[in-house]
Amino acid sequence: MPTISRRAMMTAAAALPVAGRLGAAMPGRGPAPDSRAARPDDEAYWAKIAAQYDVSRDVIQLENGNWGIMAKPVLAAYERAVERVNRENSFYTRRGFAGDYRAVHQRVAAALGVGADEIALTRNATEALQGLIDGYNKLRPGDAVLTADLDYDSMLGCFDGLKARRGVQVVRIALPEPATYQGVIDTYARAFAANPKIRLVLLTHLSHRTGLVIPVREIVAMARARGIDAIVDAAHSWGQLDFDFADLGVDFAGFNLHKWWGAPLGVGVLYLRKSRVRDIDPDPANGESDLDSVHARVHTGTSDFAAMLTVPDAFDFQQAIGTPARAARLRYLRDRWAEPLRTLDGLQILTPSDPRSHGGITSFRIRGLVTPADNIAVAKMLLDEFGIFTVHRTGVAAGACVRVTPALFTDPAQIDKLAAALPQVVKRLAKG
Repeated sequence: MPTISRRAMMTAAAALPVAGRLGAAMPGRGPAPDSRAARPDDEAYWAKIAAQYDVSRDVIQLENGNWGIMAKPVLAAYERAVERVNRENSFYTRRGFAGDYRAVHQRVAAALGVGADEIALTRNATEALQGLIDGYNKLRPGDAVLTADLDYDSMLGCFDGLKARRGVQVVRIALPEPATYQGVIDTYARAFAANPKIRLVLLTHLSHRTGLVIPVREIVAMARARGIDAIVDAAHSWGQLDFDFADLGVDFAGFNLHKWWGAPLGVGVLYLRKSRVRDIDPDPANGESDLDSVHARVHTGTSDFAAMLTVPDAFDFQQAIGTPARAARLRYLRDRWAEPLRTLDGLQILTPSDPRSHGGITSFRIRGLVTPADNIAVAKMLLDEFGIFTVHRTGVAAGACVRVTPALFTDPAQIDKLAAALPQVVKRLAKG
């Protein structure tokens, strides 16, 4: 009898009510697309998915990393939830919301493949990660913590704050360009060896700056062998990549649900392994909360009740497509422009061809253009002259860049317009 993982059982149980809902949400459009047969280049299938997004066509939207818009059935569910919460007021939020929240909370835990007593819902990944970083209580004066240039700005700020509050040294490294899977592992190994006082490392699974995916499982295991804990920023990876979170061996992590799961803005997840709960101090705003509860580690205050209530609808929509199909489609769209242009003189593609090291997001840099102003100008040219909306990113040790992020509503023709525009932009702007 084959072995079935805990995550597979929990995810399957969570998905049972989903059957047929995507089709039901598309009256007059035929049955729900069969994700089991969906290839990343099956344009008839993906056109049905794209039709479920009401997105502006004034520009080609290739900046979808900020947040992910809701599909039509999710938006409709959110609007109904807003109307209900607004109509029933505190009578609902003080009497009925708790039960609904528990159901949402359990659904999220099932999707992630963890225990319901190991997560707390937050407003975003930043809030979740801040609770973990600020609350981590195993640091002592003289210890060191490690971050990298591709980590998220707010999380770098939280780690920098540990110097004053915990008396630790903050070590920052630059991840390699060009990167390789083993090269990233080796970079962290060298940093650990060179700084034996490191006790905590921040790992960004998929960087918002360049799109680089790092080997979290291998680095976490390597860190643990040295007595180093890892806090993992998975804001961009969960929902964009196809991976088993439990397989990563992570004890502390933060996630977003309003990026790649397409929930309303304002929902994130804090993950804290049950056996490690006492290693994160409760948020002082929670007063005499249960010391063994993950919920005590973050204090959100009043949140968007309707956004939380809509999370199951977002899961229904995305799980009907399937994570493998979704991840393959986003990678296909990325590969359609990034790989043909990899050899273009004057253009640097900032994620490697290795599919283990990228998802849908990839940034590029034009030779000699390394300042924020340079890359703002590149993004402006793409928008003004070609109608393509991208975004510049800063903070990369080797220089600023421009990020390209497709979505499920992106079609290959739009990607091809980017691929045609970039050689013209490079020819005009590249230096040296």
